[in-house]
Amino acid sequence: MKQQILLRWRGFVIPTLLILLLGCQSRPVDVRQINELPAIWPDYTDVTIPANIAPIDFAMADDAFETIDVTVKGSKGGSLHANGSCADFDIDEWHALLSANKGASLTFTVCAEKDGQWTQYRDFEVFVSADEIDAWGITYRRIPPSYEIYSRMGIYQRCLSNFEETALFENNQMPGHCVNCHTTNRTNPDQYVWHIRGKHGTTIISVNGHQELLPARIDSLGGPMVYPYWHPGGRYCAFSTNTTSQMFHTAGRKRIEVYDSASDVFIYDTETHTVLRDTLIMQSQWAENTPAFSPDGCWLYFTTARRQAYPMDYDKEKYSLCRVAFNEKTGRLGQQVDTLINSAVTGKSVTWPSPSYDGRYVMYTQTDYGYFSVWHPEADLWLLDLQTGESRPLDEVNSPRAESLHRWTPSSRWFLFTSRRDDGLYTRIYFAATDADGQATKPFLLPQRNPKEYYRQSFYSFNTPDFSCRPLVPHTREQILMSNH
Repeated sequence: MKQQILLRWRGFVIPTLLILLLGCQSRPVDVRQINELPAIWPDYTDVTIPANIAPIDFAMADDAFETIDVTVKGSKGGSLHANGSCADFDIDEWHALLSANKGASLTFTVCAEKDGQWTQYRDFEVFVSADEIDAWGITYRRIPPSYEIYSRMGIYQRCLSNFEETALFENNQMPGHCVNCHTTNRTNPDQYVWHIRGKHGTTIISVNGHQELLPARIDSLGGPMVYPYWHPGGRYCAFSTNTTSQMFHTAGRKRIEVYDSASDVFIYDTETHTVLRDTLIMQSQWAENTPAFSPDGCWLYFTTARRQAYPMDYDKEKYSLCRVAFNEKTGRLGQQVDTLINSAVTGKSVTWPSPSYDGRYVMYTQTDYGYFSVWHPEADLWLLDLQTGESRPLDEVNSPRAESLHRWTPSSRWFLFTSRRDDGLYTRIYFAATDADGQATKPFLLPQRNPKEYYRQSFYSFNTPDFSCRPLVPHTREQILMSNH
């Protein structure tokens, strides 16, 4: 008898709850139509996305809107619907729709309610690329706005096809330490390096499961091993060693200035456990920085600037983009340095060179001076065509605020970068595709579940992002402390 009563009770409650829940959703009625695109956040109008990306949830930019109702239809078929305070799409339905519309487009119909009035806006399209992002996900550091102390920060990985994020290492596991510079070899986590600053700091180099723990600071080099970049063969990894300082602006758009009173580039041999030095990339009157190997391993790119009187002449330091030949068999550099972009000619500064893995381009950031571009509002992405020697600004993705810290997928069809375009305060991750001529698509923000709420509640910047072809194994505190024995 009790069981029959319980079943009847459940049969009453469940339909009633569904009715109540559906009743809470406001549906478009008495809709007025206007010939304007909806002001949504993030702005996903007319972007190009890969078919394996997570749902691009969005909301109306104006908080006064109470409800948004979105219908999405694929030009090759299929549709889905979302209704609520934001457009929150079901992950499985989203991927089914994208899979059915590769190389085609999706049409978004947006209605929104404010003060009891529904408005339907002009439809917009999102293009689904025939090329998926050839990566499982991305890694990045999240860092809060702090300058003098190591606050809460960590290195994380994120699956790009959904919203799952995993902490690889957080500095609350070792309070008072800074974690940064997590770099894989061409997105392959079989080889990676990362760096921890602090009392128990170390540089961790992992090659096919074997870890080598080096001191966080090597006195013979004059500083720490930072800004790593792997040689594609996997034996060598280039670093710079930097004596870094910072100062604060008292007026204008810039808040902080980061500069190096000295820096050099060197190469570490993971087989012999030795440092390869060469005066071509370690000159006393020049500051060499931000190394990167070419995808065939035959060239080492780096930036260099004549040293200035610091901090007085910090804004006179302008870096040129150079390269020098590298012989993988001998582990030696060539005898001549080529200057690809001369700061004396452009009057600007080059930083963070990132060669595309197909060997066609070098993407870099250009600033008025210096190299620490995330604090420079004028920082823009540029693209150097190695076939023609021509260099141009990537106006398709640049904004009036800082763009920087960019990396390619292995196919060189997609790239990511960080930008402060949203509020000028926090760096966030954007993605774009390129075609055979190097033309980029309109960038889109890293998708989040209920993105407006997520980014408003987050007081963290995304820093040093890169693609990863598969998940990495999180690190433990015990692994780090081993470096002291």
